[in-house]
Amino acid sequence: MNIILLGPPGAGKGTQSRRLSENLKIPQISTGDLLRAARKEKTDLGLKAESYMLSGKLVPDDLVIQMIREKLKTPECHQGYILDGFPRTLDQAKALDQTLAGNGSVIDHVVDIQVKSEEIVNRLSGRRQCSKCSENFHVIFHPSKVEGVCDRCQGQLFQREDDKESVIRKRLEVYQKQTSPLVAYYQQKGILKSVQGTGSIDDIFKEVVKAVQ
Repeated sequence: MNIILLGPPGAGKGTQSRRLSENLKIPQISTGDLLRAARKEKTDLGLKAESYMLSGKLVPDDLVIQMIREKLKTPECHQGYILDGFPRTLDQAKALDQTLAGNGSVIDHVVDIQVKSEEIVNRLSGRRQCSKCSENFHVIFHPSKVEGVCDRCQGQLFQREDDKESVIRKRLEVYQKQTSPLVAYYQQKGILKSVQGTGSIDDIFKEVVKAVQ
């Protein structure tokens, strides 16, 4: 089963795709993880991507698509996979379809996790991360026992630059412009199902599972 999870930043795609991966026993493929791994391993693609990332530019579509293509060829993906954070644009979606057609494969399900913009701003702007161990907290939903101090290692908590409200709203604008057309694209293919991304993680997960069964 080949699955795509769509949704704006902060919709919970990462959390739900990890749980779905465990449930279905198929790998979760995150473009962010692929880029970080490629940089760490100093692969040709990783070094090319790094030059863009260090200068604050978006990694070009062709590099991201090449990484996805290489990953989908690996044995662990032969029984299916969950794409988290890819495709982000219509061009990426069409390139993915071409890649899969060459392998005699298709995307079976696309799940769109829907969350209102104000809810996302509240979620992301309250996130805090440990400067030492990278443990995540939230000022409302998962506060640390001592304000500003990590429960695990006593490191200092900080707010990431991309979790500041002005940045979040910009990211949401970019998402609406670039990624929303994917909803219509997959609707036309008859493989899109939408779920509400508000409520408990368990309740949302039940809806996600229902959508792919």
